[in-house]
Amino acid sequence: MFVSVLAFIGNSALDVLPIAIFLFVFQWLVIGGRMPNGGRIAAGFFFVVIGLGLFLVGLEQTLFPIGRLMAGQLTDPEFLMQAVGRSLDQLRWHDYYWVYIFAAAISFSTTLAEPSLIAVAMKANSVSGGAIGATGLRIAVAIGVGFGVGLGCFRIITGLPLQYFIAAGYVVVIIQTVMAPKLIVPLAYDSGGVTTSTVTVPLVTALGLGLAESVPGRSPLLDGFGLVAFAALFGIISVLAYGQLAVARGRHTQQE
Repeated sequence: MFVSVLAFIGNSALDVLPIAIFLFVFQWLVIGGRMPNGGRIAAGFFFVVIGLGLFLVGLEQTLFPIGRLMAGQLTDPEFLMQAVGRSLDQLRWHDYYWVYIFAAAISFSTTLAEPSLIAVAMKANSVSGGAIGATGLRIAVAIGVGFGVGLGCFRIITGLPLQYFIAAGYVVVIIQTVMAPKLIVPLAYDSGGVTTSTVTVPLVTALGLGLAESVPGRSPLLDGFGLVAFAALFGIISVLAYGQLAVARGRHTQQE
């Protein structure tokens, strides 16, 4: 285990080293002079390497196995027959309702804990002078991601083409972009991007792969991927809807 941790930290150092070299060389050759607070920046890079290495160990030892384990357990033939009271050859897409519930709940939870989303929500609250609530924004994104991942699991189980869902989703995004308040549009697109980050992506990816491996007739390569796209897409949709509802509520209050 200790050797594995050192290996992850070493790989993280190799990944971060080009960034550090570029920044210091760019400062020296283009801007001129030494990097201000170079010692503190170097120490920061050191802690980034350690933290990233430990995070990767956590992914390998915890999040990936959890996603695959839960997908396997929820699609286990004995569990399904006990839950719905039917044989395997009679199962339909709606008999996997525990998969949808788990996928939506775990995606909602991981999105709320996503560090990138927390940072964006705090900045949005600060820049807007409190007009955009940090907690409300995070909950709006989490609802969208939870629904999106649940819908993505439905797609895996049914085997429907991914492109139809994504194309239809972005048609909705385009319509919402035209109708939503301009203040919320850039934030919605950024929120959809940052939510597919360090915590959400590993667990959602593992869930999709585990589900594709467990459902008969599904290929992990063809059907197991795509949940991250659903998470990002519906994160955008939910934030745009959040902005539209806020405007509608404001108009209703003014009329009263």
